[in-house]
Amino acid sequence: MLFSRFIPLTTKKKLVAGQFSSRAPSNIALIKYWGKYGIQLPKNASLSFSLSQCSTQTTLAYTPHQHSTIDFEVFFEKRSAPEFKPKIETFFKRVLPYAPYLKDYHFTIHTTNTFPHSSGIASSASGMAALSLCVLQMEKALYPEMTTDYFYKKASFLARLGSGSAARSISGPVMIWGKHPRIKGSCEELAIANPFQMHPFFENYQDTILIVDKGQKKVSSTLGHDLMNNHPFAQRRFEQAAVNILELIHFLTTGDAEGFIELVESEALTLHAMMMTSRPYYLLMKPQTLQIIEAIWDYRQTTGQSLCFTLDAGANVHLLYPKSERKKTMAFIKDHLSTYCQHGAYICDQVGKGAVLL
Repeated sequence: MLFSRFIPLTTKKKLVAGQFSSRAPSNIALIKYWGKYGIQLPKNASLSFSLSQCSTQTTLAYTPHQHSTIDFEVFFEKRSAPEFKPKIETFFKRVLPYAPYLKDYHFTIHTTNTFPHSSGIASSASGMAALSLCVLQMEKALYPEMTTDYFYKKASFLARLGSGSAARSISGPVMIWGKHPRIKGSCEELAIANPFQMHPFFENYQDTILIVDKGQKKVSSTLGHDLMNNHPFAQRRFEQAAVNILELIHFLTTGDAEGFIELVESEALTLHAMMMTSRPYYLLMKPQTLQIIEAIWDYRQTTGQSLCFTLDAGANVHLLYPKSERKKTMAFIKDHLSTYCQHGAYICDQVGKGAVLL
């Protein structure tokens, strides 16, 4: 366990008023985690691509105060956003044992996304990762002897306490979160960068996100994770994920596009199968989601291209393909797949290298 490792020594040093900023990417899991325990700990290891363009930029401004409680206000896109406060308040309460200096300051948080907030892309991962990096920059100012390795590990640790998948939004291009006996350095408390050499075929891999539904999900991810506690197939799913993550690492290192496609799509459909077979059961895919999937299968069969899909816990579809196929794939999206998107909306992105301190 790493919990005690991240509790800093007591210091009398105080910072004068100032601010720190960071930008953190969203990420898309290829091996899904679904089911957690304790405080944001995953039941199985997951593997994700960090994105490049879909990101959150956050500025954490601070001024000293004498109240010994965490006090803050938050603005989204330059407007007051009280609806964000409960989640951020929970985050601050959870990280306080590991960042006790926070209670000595009043905070003003300004945050903005490079993608529309209502686009259906989960922004909690990028948002909590960006906020955690700002907090760690404060800690670095208080403890300048902090190493870079410690900085990013603790940032992932804190981000996880705000949103589980945020642990994977600190670095890139591939992140692994969750303990696996055959993956060196893997753990439940934070995510690690890929401990293997990715094949050139997957470098600059593209992710075009088809926006099928911009609306609020009928069932939150938090509730979905909770339903795995009594799920009849949960244990088998966790075992399956443990096998799949090793297979995917093999495909990523050898450049096996066919194996990658089959496994990534199977993982996406398995995630939604868990939702459809829980009690109560529910369905997050839309008719257009299925139409897109079938169109991708037809396209791949007739063209021999490497286009495949994955899904998050929602209706939108992530299209994954090598950069060398971008021109043909974009023509397919514009001419055909965009007709299944809400108002024809889609977002072009690619695999990125992780967060940036600003």
